[in-house]
Amino acid sequence: MSAIRSRSDAVSVREALSILGLHGAVDAASLSAAFRAAVKSARPDQPGGDDDRFRRVIAAYRLIQASGGALPALEAPKVKPAPAPVLAITPMQAINGAQIDLRLGARTMRVKAPAGLRTGEHLRLRGGGEDGSDMYLPVLIRPAGGLSVLGDDLFMTASTSPRTLSEGGRVEIETHLGVRSAWIMPDAPEPVRLRLRGLGLPARGNRSAGHLFVTLTPCEDAPSAAEDLLLRFNRVWTPQRLAA
Repeated sequence: MSAIRSRSDAVSVREALSILGLHGAVDAASLSAAFRAAVKSARPDQPGGDDDRFRRVIAAYRLIQASGGALPALEAPKVKPAPAPVLAITPMQAINGAQIDLRLGARTMRVKAPAGLRTGEHLRLRGGGEDGSDMYLPVLIRPAGGLSVLGDDLFMTASTSPRTLSEGGRVEIETHLGVRSAWIMPDAPEPVRLRLRGLGLPARGNRSAGHLFVTLTPCEDAPSAAEDLLLRFNRVWTPQRLAA
C-alpha cells in the first residue's frame, strides 16, 4: 500500500485522531498505544474485524505520524468589515439641503448636506474618522415622497383625466415648487411624459440645474383642464371678492 493511498484514506489529522479514538494533540507513547489497540480490534482475522477499517486505522496512524501528532491550527473566523457609512438622503433633502444625524459606529454626528448633492458624490466630514481624520461619505439619493432622482433630473407621476390625455390641452401639475402648467398634444403616444425645465436638482459647482420629468397617468377622478380651471377660479374668487 502506497503512502499516497494511505493518506487519502484519512482526509484530515482531526479525522485520523478520531479513527484511533483520540482527541487533541498526543505524545508518541499515547499514539502508539492507541494505534495498537485500534489495529488489533480492526484486524480482519479477528472477531468483529474489518478489512476496510483495518486499512483506515493504518492510514490514520501514518498521517498522524507525518503531522507530528498535532491538530492543525484552526483559522480565525473572518470578521466582515463594517459597511462603509453612506449619506442617504431624500430628493427633497437633495433639493433644499438638510441637517442629518448620521450613525458612525457608537457615535452619532450631525452632518450638513448642502443643496444640490448628487448620487455618487462624496461629502467631506471633517474629523469623522475614528482617528480624527477626515471621512468622505458617498451620497445616495433614495426615492421618497413620489420623487426619484437620476443624475441631475427629478422624476414623478401625476394623474390627469383620460379626456385630457385623449383630446389634449393644458394640465396643472403640483410640483415641489408649486403648481406648474403644461400643454399636451391630442392623442400623444403613451406614456405621456412632460419635461419641466430647470425644476430638477439645483445647480451646484460645475453641475447645471436638472429638469423635472412628469409621467401623466389616466385617472377618472382627476379633473379635466376645464374643470381644473373652474376649481382654481372658485378658490380665488370668493363671494367677498366678487361683491367688491
